[in-house]
Amino acid sequence: MDFSAATNQLKRSLGSGVVRTDPESLREASFDSSKIAFPVAAAVFPRNRADLAKVLALANRARVPVTVRGRGTSLTGSASPVRGGWVVDLHHWDKVKVDAQSGLAQVEAGATVAAIQAAAEAKGWFYPPDPSSKKYCTIGGNIACNAGGMHGGKYGVTRDFVLALKGFLPTGEFVEWGTPTKKFSAGFNLRDLWIGSEGMLGIVTDATLKLIPKPEERWTLLVSFKTEPDAFRAVLSLFALRIQPAICEFLDRYSVDCAEKATGQSVFEGQAGRPVVLLELAGGKAEIRAQKKLLLAWARSHGIAHRAARTRSEAESLWEVRRSCSGAMFKLGDSKLNEDIVIPMGKYLSFARFLEKLRKESGLPIPTFGHLGDGNLHVNIMYHKGVPSERRAAQKAVNLLMKTVVALGGAISGEHGIGLAKTPFLRLQHPPAAVKAMRAVKDALDPKGILNPGKMFEIFRVWESPRLEVRMPWDHA
Repeated sequence: MDFSAATNQLKRSLGSGVVRTDPESLREASFDSSKIAFPVAAAVFPRNRADLAKVLALANRARVPVTVRGRGTSLTGSASPVRGGWVVDLHHWDKVKVDAQSGLAQVEAGATVAAIQAAAEAKGWFYPPDPSSKKYCTIGGNIACNAGGMHGGKYGVTRDFVLALKGFLPTGEFVEWGTPTKKFSAGFNLRDLWIGSEGMLGIVTDATLKLIPKPEERWTLLVSFKTEPDAFRAVLSLFALRIQPAICEFLDRYSVDCAEKATGQSVFEGQAGRPVVLLELAGGKAEIRAQKKLLLAWARSHGIAHRAARTRSEAESLWEVRRSCSGAMFKLGDSKLNEDIVIPMGKYLSFARFLEKLRKESGLPIPTFGHLGDGNLHVNIMYHKGVPSERRAAQKAVNLLMKTVVALGGAISGEHGIGLAKTPFLRLQHPPAAVKAMRAVKDALDPKGILNPGKMFEIFRVWESPRLEVRMPWDHA
């Protein structure tokens, strides 16, 4: 559709510095980390709430699609403007204020998670959710997708730390959900409805986040295993000891191999290509001291090798294995279907067996890593887009993966959301009545359908769409 008249009107109202239509601005707004591009009419950078209210009011009247973004780190296409229109960029709304007394943080939507964590820790507090792209991803995007990260098993995900939200309805009307207090029970809980709604119900501008005391001490341990099922069995036995590590990361042998080739270093000398579990304890000194003894005994009993970090810099070198594996996977193929599924703990071993079968039947490399503390695994189906047989195999593999995940009682997404990439599988997860209810909520809050249209409910097959040949700064994460 032609949105030029409305775009010109908006530019006259707010100025060309706010409403940008130059080729470079339009290009940057046209895609997110899914790397599927769509032409847009304008990239809009509101200076304040008044600007944003005007943008939405005019968009609602003229039925211009509006997609909001921070830094575009979404892997599922949540911030891709599939219907064109206007892309509202809030990455410059990045203020962070931590109240050291109450342990609350007031943050704007464009603040990065790393900036929030740094501000919290400077005052003795801790914000646990930590996606791998935390140096780049914004809290607004984390709220939109209910992001998690490596700390999810012990501490929870974004939703567990959001006390209140401020933002705008698609009409341009300002709203507040919740209050900056640790208790709230006054009316419907529309705050939690916005969390995970992927910008389809409203635009978040500000949030009040709950913080927890900064852990007194951390301790990191890397353990290797003979096989993936051995690693899963060992982790289940660890949880049976009632030890809940702050982080419990799993890398299969394919992920480890990618990381070793990328860094040029072996995780364990003489143990090349073995699956590993990377653990971190966090808490009081006495608690850590007691748990360290149990963990070392567990590692000796279940693993074939283990290595503990003696300093934080040594711990960081261990974490480099985890951080480097994802980007290194592109040596296995130039395209990736990155699926952030969730498996119930009781089904870990069944899923491990399924993955090995899927690799053999598809003929594709499928390195897998993720968070065993909460069952959120990142299954990476690698293929070459220029090879038709590999494209077909990848499509078949991802469909079988999602059907199996749901059959095991799991979730098709743990933290990336539905966006465009997961739209073919939404109805595997939810029965028709549930999808109908979600559509009813969307229609009630956004009756003209301007906010992030074309997402979630309409099927989009990402493996059939051309992707841009670009590298994002966070592609290594």
